[in-house]
This record gives sequence, C-alpha cells and structure tokens, in this order.
Amino acid sequence: MRHDGPVSQTSHPVADPLSIAALDTERHVAASGWDQNPRLFALVPTSDLVAREPHLRAQLKGADLAEGALSAIEQEDLPKTSNLESLLGGIAWPESVVGAALAVERIVVPPEAERDLPVHAESAVDALAAHPKRQDVRLLVAVTRDGQSRCLLRQRAHDRDDQVALGEDIAPGLVHALRATLQD
Repeated sequence: MRHDGPVSQTSHPVADPLSIAALDTERHVAASGWDQNPRLFALVPTSDLVAREPHLRAQLKGADLAEGALSAIEQEDLPKTSNLESLLGGIAWPESVVGAALAVERIVVPPEAERDLPVHAESAVDALAAHPKRQDVRLLVAVTRDGQSRCLLRQRAHDRDDQVALGEDIAPGLVHALRATLQD
C-alpha cells in the first residue's frame, strides 16, 4: 500500500464536516473490532436527515448540529465479494447522497515481501498473511460529490482513536473507485 499527500495523527481537533463524519464513522466501525468485511456508508446532510426523521434530533449534539454536518448511513447486507472494485462498480447513489464512505481492512507488508510471491492468488495471500513483518490496517475512505476526500488509517498494532492517521489521499485507488460511485 502506498500513500500520497500529508498524513497526520488525529490527536488534534478537526472542524470540517467531511473529516468529522469520517472520524465518527471510523470510530463506529472500530467499535466492532477487527476482521470485518468491507462496510459502506452513504453520507447525507444531517439537516436533510433530521427533516425526514425528526425524532433523530434528540440524539444529536455538538458537531452534529453544525451547518453542513454530514451523517453516515450504513448500507447493510452488502454482497460478499473478493473484488471490491466490482462491488463499487455496481453502486450508484441518488442525488440526496452527497458522499460515500468505505471501511476496508488490508494487510500491509514491506515491498521486498511482494517480490517472490507465489503466482497462484490464494497462495500469494497466504504467504502475505504469514509474513513476519505484516501489519493489519483498516482504511476508511470518505468522498463527496464536490471532490473532497478524507482517508483514515488505523493499525491493529496501535489500535487507539488518537493513533488514527488522517490524510486526503492515503489510498488513491480507493478514493478514485469510491468517487466513481457518485458520478452520474
């Protein structure tokens, strides 16, 4: 896995609606532990959600009430697939959805570990999973129709909310694929 752009730890406050929604969504996913399937979320303006579901207003506080706030709505019962690109390629959002977020777990190994992998895909995955320097990470990628993106990275070895890295393009391939789901 490679990353582009600045990366920072999230120990200091963020104030923009997309970063807040991404952080809240990542923490929601993290609360369910590790070894999860990919999870997909629609991002909608919180004001629109409250207008349609007024009873939700009582649960909102702080940044949830700020102008431009976004709420994540999980898309449950995603079909199981080993090909994330084909899953995302079949998704289209209605206009009421202003963004999307995807949480996915990955194995990261040093570049030299990829040199002598077996040709067979399943054997290669097994070799990577058994590599002594492997690291398990969770990526949460959030994008909006207007082109914004936020990427969060949590390492299993440093599984704390204040150790989540934040950047705009940590996972450029996932950013691109998720943005494509928002195109007309």
